[in-house]
Amino acid sequence: MRAGWHSRVGGMGALGAASLALAALIVTAAPSGAATAPSGTATASSKDLVAVIIEGAPERSGAAVARAGGVVDQQLPIINGLRARVPADAVAALRSGSGVGRVSTDGTLRAMDEKWGDDTTGEGKKATLATGTWKADQDGGSAFTIAKYIGAQTVWGKTDPNNGNRKLTGHGVAVALIDTGISPVEGLTIPGKVIKGPDLSFDSQGIATRYLDGYGHGTHMAGLIAGRDGAASAGNEADAKHFVGMAPDARLVNIKAGAADGGVDVSQVVAGIDWVVTNRAKHNIRVLNLSYGTDATQSPALDPLAHAVENAWRAGIVVVVAAGNDGESGPRPLTMPAIDPYVIAVGSSDHRGSDKPENARVGTWTNSGSATRRPDILAPGKSVVSLRVPGSWADVGHPEGLVPGDTSGRLFRGTGTSQSAAVVSGAAALLVQRNPSLTPDQVKGLLKATADRLMMDTSPVQGAGVVDIKGAVEALEKGASPAYTQAFVRSTGTGSLEASRGGSHVTDPANGVVLRGETDIFGRGWNAKTWAAASSARTAWTGGTWRGNTLTGPTWASTGEWPTVTWSDASWSRMSWRDYDWSRMSWRADSWSRMSWRGDDWSRMSWRGNDWSRMSWRVAEGW
Repeated sequence: MRAGWHSRVGGMGALGAASLALAALIVTAAPSGAATAPSGTATASSKDLVAVIIEGAPERSGAAVARAGGVVDQQLPIINGLRARVPADAVAALRSGSGVGRVSTDGTLRAMDEKWGDDTTGEGKKATLATGTWKADQDGGSAFTIAKYIGAQTVWGKTDPNNGNRKLTGHGVAVALIDTGISPVEGLTIPGKVIKGPDLSFDSQGIATRYLDGYGHGTHMAGLIAGRDGAASAGNEADAKHFVGMAPDARLVNIKAGAADGGVDVSQVVAGIDWVVTNRAKHNIRVLNLSYGTDATQSPALDPLAHAVENAWRAGIVVVVAAGNDGESGPRPLTMPAIDPYVIAVGSSDHRGSDKPENARVGTWTNSGSATRRPDILAPGKSVVSLRVPGSWADVGHPEGLVPGDTSGRLFRGTGTSQSAAVVSGAAALLVQRNPSLTPDQVKGLLKATADRLMMDTSPVQGAGVVDIKGAVEALEKGASPAYTQAFVRSTGTGSLEASRGGSHVTDPANGVVLRGETDIFGRGWNAKTWAAASSARTAWTGGTWRGNTLTGPTWASTGEWPTVTWSDASWSRMSWRDYDWSRMSWRADSWSRMSWRGDDWSRMSWRGNDWSRMSWRVAEGW
């Protein structure tokens, strides 16, 4: 099982044997002169590409990969080579090419984790058949179709009983998103839509990378939760011409934890959750979306990540977590913290190319859980269309995620429990707007009680069934709020930070030192008992300081954002953060929409650990 952000990328999965043998590998981008596939173009579909390891001559080999229509995924410094995907019919020519290193196929690669694109049922083709231009109402994975399927479009037409001038579209509710950041693409640019919370990622130390989504995952989630095109006027949210998320008038609080290469330590995520709890009142944060998980090796009754989400839950925040995308590898427990019994653990349903509900099944990528802990509910997660970040890691490395016929170039497609969790987070925001007094326990109970069981699938992995927000709101209209209280054993949070990481580790790109053991990114020792008590008391953060580390500015700035600061403490490798050349990490400043990592810069500053696939955002890249 992998740990990371829960989305799936086509053709990406566990590293092959050759890569796994490389101890303490620093993962990097393509070398200069061997650029990945350009944004907006596709040289070959992912199903036509095979993974290869090339030993030696990385510059010339990378250029040969590009000429062959392939994509360089990473450099492998220990063997002075690289890992790439190339068209199957180009492998022989690549092997015989002049100046190219030894080429071997990465035979153990499995298309299991993180699939961008993944349109195996031809939704894009069906949606462009009539006019040649993509139509959202003809695509089973579009936000339009999903909102209709779960009943959100019906809910949008209902009047808010607390304010007769508003409809139930998420007004007044903020959803916190701990992810890879949110970029200002159309659909997320309405004034007040996105609130810049703290940037806790490594990118925060580069002026031009702060808050932005260099990976492409957080923006995809944000669009599904609460996206809204500026042209989608009030009352016309259900117009298929516009992109609209599940709760189009909810606000999004951007807590960036993952860097542009997906690298993040569990301590950064825990810090983000603690910050949400401490600062929830300012913007009325009532929902927390966490499309992240680790393969922790300890019980949630001890795990720090589980303790943090439980504290958020008890603070009145509905915590929605992706169940994980390792289901195709056989029975797997839910990832941490989805395995915690208090939160809403979300699996995926798969439409299987049909618009008939009776044909839907549990998405095979969903972690099965066990008899003692399954996903609570499902939401659509197959080949989901949301907002694209041009030039991001996902966009450049996975052109198969582009939507054919999308003349705007704004959209991107992916599969996974990440998307499913985002759909449920939007649904929860609609419920909370209607009944602000609902507790997280009541929201969870109501969503489960009104979910629709799959008609032709008896798998216990479906939990209560597919979310039905229309049914949930109608249940509230019929009477009092449900009496639903959870009484599970509470997490103490006194377990091991290293055990919470499971297999997920970040590596300092400057010296190759891996972050392991009971220490955070600043090398500060982890006192579980002291932290757990502070987290429970909601005092883990004091201004911009968390556990004695100054991570951010002390309070909201006059510009409306939570400010960043230059980190003054040393990193876990004992190198001063000030000594890093952060200017070499910056996006090109001429236009954010044309940002791309400079080939030489990214290769110098990648934070992923020795197995990059263990640190990926799961959009079935686990999307």
